[in-house]
Amino acid sequence: MTALDITSEDATLETAPTRYIEGRGIRFAYRRLGPSTGTPLVLLQHFSGNIDAWDPAVVNALAADRPVIAFDNAGVGRSTGQTPDNVAAMARDAVAFINALGISEVDLLGFSLGGCVAQQIAAEHGRLVRKLILVGTAPKGGEEHLVAVLQEAFSQTDAPDPRLPLFFTKSSASQSSGLAFLKRTQVRKDDRDTDNGSAVTDPQAKALITWCATPDPEHAILHAIRQPTLVVSGSHDTMLPANNAYAMFKELSNAQLVLYPDSGHGALFQHHEIFVSHVRTFLNA
Repeated sequence: MTALDITSEDATLETAPTRYIEGRGIRFAYRRLGPSTGTPLVLLQHFSGNIDAWDPAVVNALAADRPVIAFDNAGVGRSTGQTPDNVAAMARDAVAFINALGISEVDLLGFSLGGCVAQQIAAEHGRLVRKLILVGTAPKGGEEHLVAVLQEAFSQTDAPDPRLPLFFTKSSASQSSGLAFLKRTQVRKDDRDTDNGSAVTDPQAKALITWCATPDPEHAILHAIRQPTLVVSGSHDTMLPANNAYAMFKELSNAQLVLYPDSGHGALFQHHEIFVSHVRTFLNA
């Protein structure tokens, strides 16, 4: 059986074929998992990440009872086009992808930079977004330490992957979870997504830093979000600290807040089982 013979229902993140669809002049790469009916959960990825940077333990478990769509936004991975240097344009491209699929209503899970994009989409497209999950992210005008944290992570040359110091704390439990996460992301060997380097990371870094550097004293974006929202953070997120999550929780009109212990930016991967349980409970409510 080849990848193209696998149906979405049978597929996992490791086995699903990478598919393509055109929207606004961009050829988007994506994978679709889970049942064919139900409100699709669209995943919006972190800074520098592509489809294969998602944790199969999270994606596959979520796809057990709902459609899940992971995709590369413009310029990322195998998607064509140019990666924008601002969140608003990233949101427009993501909406173009959803529209190209012919989907009228989605749930959004935005992680890190993807969470900024998810906020923009939910604020501007109230009818498109049913529910919103914001993980390890920041509101407009929020706190970020992207450059400092990246420099620190890449200085640790003994780490097997920069994501280990970036996403996980220094505790032995968190580091062990991090190694298990990295192993899971490497299971897929064929038809893996591509890393487009600085053509993606430079504009994405500018987008995230600008989003956080732009004051929003009236919290216009958050106050425009009327959808039920689940806000999630790790207790020791050094890149986008947990006080961002609390700030969003306070300003959103209908939000729940979950903080995971002894965890960093990758709290959803470290605590993947309980994270999936929390997401399922929230989406099914």
